[in-house]
Amino acid sequence: MHGPVHPLQPVIPPSVEALSVVVHRAHVPVWMPWPLPVGWLFTGAAFAGDDRSGGRATAVACSGPGPLGGIGELVLIAEELGVGLGARYAGMDGPDPGPYMNVEKPPQAKVLAAGRPTPLWLVSGTPDDRAVFAGEALGLWLWAVVWPEQSGLLMYDELVLTDVRDAGAEVDLLPCGALSPRILEP
Repeated sequence: MHGPVHPLQPVIPPSVEALSVVVHRAHVPVWMPWPLPVGWLFTGAAFAGDDRSGGRATAVACSGPGPLGGIGELVLIAEELGVGLGARYAGMDGPDPGPYMNVEKPPQAKVLAAGRPTPLWLVSGTPDDRAVFAGEALGLWLWAVVWPEQSGLLMYDELVLTDVRDAGAEVDLLPCGALSPRILEP
């Protein structure tokens, strides 16, 4: 009835070695702001898929100082159509953001994903404690979920996203923090 369901694998704690597990299993991008915003840290990763089909959705969490003070948290999700991992972190029903995006209006944010300008639209119908943006990059859904909602201002800074699968040795210098509770329980 629901089509193929890709299982969510256990969350991977923040370390360069653990991130390499996600990178090696992923069939979709593993997006990371690169360079990380000042004071931000990598705080966990997850993926949906199995050993046979590989990772069909990835989620990477980062935390740091929010633009208006306090702590901000960002989870970037890349997924194939219909997987639903991004919707889980967004706190919404349905697997894809399409019906909740008003693409008739200009995008509210833009990022540079894999060297290409990528528009992101604000997703409606999400809980008030977070800001959710979604768009398309490399033919897949790209979600950016930010807590608290005011930290969504981070998305207006035109972040540069790198697919960690294509990153070089500089990934070894990735600053890691404590495991984010947002990646555990969206």
